[in-house]
Amino acid sequence: MKDKLLDYSYKYGALVIIAAVFIVFSIVNEYFLSYDNITDILRSISIVTFVAIGVTFSQIVDGFDLSVGSTVSLTTVVAAAMMVWYELPLAFVLVAPLLIGAVIGLLNALLIVKVRIPDLLATLAVMYIIGGVHKTYTKGFSIYNNMQMQDGTKAPGQFLESFKWIGQGKLLGIPVPVVLMLLAVILVHVFLTYTRWGRQMYVTGGNREAARLSGISVNRVRTFAYVLSGIFAAIGGVLFAARVGSGQIDAGSPLLMEAVAAVFVGYSVLGAGKPNVIGTFFGAVLIGVLLNGLTMLNMPYYAYDIVKGTVLVLALSITFIHLNRRRA
Repeated sequence: MKDKLLDYSYKYGALVIIAAVFIVFSIVNEYFLSYDNITDILRSISIVTFVAIGVTFSQIVDGFDLSVGSTVSLTTVVAAAMMVWYELPLAFVLVAPLLIGAVIGLLNALLIVKVRIPDLLATLAVMYIIGGVHKTYTKGFSIYNNMQMQDGTKAPGQFLESFKWIGQGKLLGIPVPVVLMLLAVILVHVFLTYTRWGRQMYVTGGNREAARLSGISVNRVRTFAYVLSGIFAAIGGVLFAARVGSGQIDAGSPLLMEAVAAVFVGYSVLGAGKPNVIGTFFGAVLIGVLLNGLTMLNMPYYAYDIVKGTVLVLALSITFIHLNRRRA
């Protein structure tokens, strides 16, 4: 009976917790389950989900990407600067941040795959480098419409309405970021589950030497995973800028912890026991529901990290208790 309860909690514990949180907050606040609030929750987790998908890719190949938060910050201010400072068209504003994300991913892969620095140390160093770059680029200031430049003039450009629609608009009554998030989750799930590249990533993360002996180009697969991590973090940065209508410095700092928590909560969704994008999505939902509910209860913002840290500890405990029991 004890084993059955542990298996049940491992497979369905995260989903039960999400349902329980929904029920509790809906009882405490009658507006919690309203359509507007549900869409607000989904819109708020869309950015975290994109960042968490990037972390998921690095986790699948048995790595870890700590630079995603700094990547979000850099791409957010770059997208804003291209419109406010340089008045560039929408195509450049969307493509340039994605290229920056890919370059950061390549830098991580170079340090990890070629130089063979441990992934945590390499991405930690890149996190500090990118953080310094984006603060140096903006001189420590956020970027917004009609901002005062250092020479005393005002910035010539403004945020494009078509760009802000990506973060603030609706498609058939559904917020555009939510549509993009759901499409991303579905496409990544199909990629990881049904394509050769996706299966090779899981094989590489499971046993690198066995993957190499079976003919898989392990270094290429690991590089590809870190590039995808950088690109998805960059998408999160673009969505952040489009949603708030400005380029906020350190925009991605709080997103790293939330993304990591979502990924590890996802380990225990339906008993996956490994990084997976469906679990990551449900992990992001749990984080988003908790933060939204606490906000509606007027809990001080500085207590939110306690809740996020507690959720992460619970998720890790459930996952590793089960995995250790399985090994035993």
